[in-house]
This record gives sequence, structure tokens and C-alpha cells, in this order.
Amino acid sequence: MKENKEENWKEISEDISKVTKKVKESMTDENIVDDLKESIFETIQNTSKLLKTIVEKVDSTINDDDIRNETKEVINKINSEISETIKDSPKEYSDTENILEEE
Repeated sequence: MKENKEENWKEISEDISKVTKKVKESMTDENIVDDLKESIFETIQNTSKLLKTIVEKVDSTINDDDIRNETKEVINKINSEISETIKDSPKEYSDTENILEEE
């Protein structure tokens, strides 16, 4: 009888260890996903800032109106493509669309 109780406690201990391991693995996976989401968001923010800077530089350095307007048009197309990609992405990224539309 004593051996049976010890065996039961041993099994319970092993089960607890397994569950603990699974919880730790799950938390790690969630952290990785959160890190990736944050990284994507930061990349979008940086891209938005870069596009804004390019537009400012184009305005301040290019004197020819045709070239300046064509260059800005290309930048706006890039911005639109990025915005469309975000719209087609999962809902979590829909807030980032506002960042690009400010350009």
C-alpha cells in the first residue's frame, strides 16, 4: 500500500513537471509572437518616418517642379502600397495604417 501511494505521488510530480514545462514553452512562444508584432510595428513606424523625410528632402532640394512632383508621386505610390498591405493584414495591424496616412 505504501509503495502504491509513493508511486501515485511520483506520477503526480511528473505530471506537474510536464504541465510546468508546457506552460513555460507556451509563454516563450507568446513572447516570440509579441516580439515579432512589436518589430513589425516599429518597422512600419520607421518606414513612415523615412518616407516623410524623403518627401521633405525632395521639397527642399529639387527645384524642377516636374521632377519634384513625379518623385513625390512615386513616394505616394509606395506609401499607398504599404497601406494596402496593412489593410490586407490581420486586424492587429490596422492601427498602424493611421501612421502611414499621416504622410
